[in-house]
Amino acid sequence: MKIVVTLRKIAERIARTSSFRLTLLAVLSAMVVGAFIIVLSDINKLQNGDILGAIKTVGSAYWALVIGSVGSLRAISATINSATPLILCGVSVAVAFKAGLFNIGATGQMLAGGMAALWVGFAMDGPGFVQVPLAVLAGALGGAAYGAIPGILKARTGAHEVITTIMLNNMAGFLVLWLLKTNLYQREDRTDPISKLVTAPGHLPRLFGFMDNRPDLIAHAGFVVAILAVIVYSWFLNRSTTGFEFRAFGMNADAAQYAGMHTKRLTVMAMMFAGGFAGLAGSAEVLGTYGYASQNFAGNIGYDAIAIALLGRSTPLGTLFAALLFGALQAGGRQMQANTDVPIDLIVVLRALIVMFIAAPLLIKAIWRIKVEPTSLGQAFRGQGS
Repeated sequence: MKIVVTLRKIAERIARTSSFRLTLLAVLSAMVVGAFIIVLSDINKLQNGDILGAIKTVGSAYWALVIGSVGSLRAISATINSATPLILCGVSVAVAFKAGLFNIGATGQMLAGGMAALWVGFAMDGPGFVQVPLAVLAGALGGAAYGAIPGILKARTGAHEVITTIMLNNMAGFLVLWLLKTNLYQREDRTDPISKLVTAPGHLPRLFGFMDNRPDLIAHAGFVVAILAVIVYSWFLNRSTTGFEFRAFGMNADAAQYAGMHTKRLTVMAMMFAGGFAGLAGSAEVLGTYGYASQNFAGNIGYDAIAIALLGRSTPLGTLFAALLFGALQAGGRQMQANTDVPIDLIVVLRALIVMFIAAPLLIKAIWRIKVEPTSLGQAFRGQGS
């Protein structure tokens, strides 16, 4: 018995290492393809036969990417600020993935949570230690309530969550536009859809607020909320009964139902949890980054979160590191564009390439000529008695 348990642990550890290696190789492959794109897009140097100069452009671009993301305290602050909503929305998509669901509606849930947090942000005027937690909680509840809608539709009518969440994204955008034109939300003496300002006590504190002479350090306490969310997600997934039911339901819904699990309840709960994490991302943006809301304050974060959850394989640490990588790319992309002629659009291409390689592990194995047989070993021992 002990030998079987030991072999199983070794096999699972090797499988995890193999999965991590594939992820790293996917990122490396994307960077290599990105380098070729940079060289081919440098038309002037190619026409003059200056191939070496085009290759140097690749080095300059990637070096600027590093400097712009972690090369200074300001760069690190920008990376943290970019990664904060990505972490929260990444966890939102990941928790739905674990339950076998596709949460394409993180953008709409983020908008709903952000507007709920915003109301508390400008309706109260302190004290901050009360107002900020209430606003963050309101964001989580707003996102959870909006996420429950596709969950209920899925459980009661069988409506596919991909379709309903996409439609709810559009509905949330129009709802925000309408709210920003009402007297409740619209800023005084403004005719455009812009919200009232969050009161000073309602702002999320700056992480580097002790440095009064550095207003460019924009990272805020939403990053702490994001890290706590990852910890809660990890505990919930691995230590709680409901988390176990989520994983069982995601692996085999029929088996979970046969085992007596309430699959409809799990469907609704999974989408509520997903919406709650996305709502936290919305509250972090309006309370920390902007201090107000416009129609598109969520941007494309909800869709980027899908790539992050895939890259992180829906694990807590994997999602965290994937979001930090995407945040670093976004922050460093500005420096890359400023220092070289390489446009910031390359970052979008790199993200797409990373997702493509992650979605095609057999392609990675073929390119790098690796064999990942330990995964089958882990599967052989999985399910055997201890």
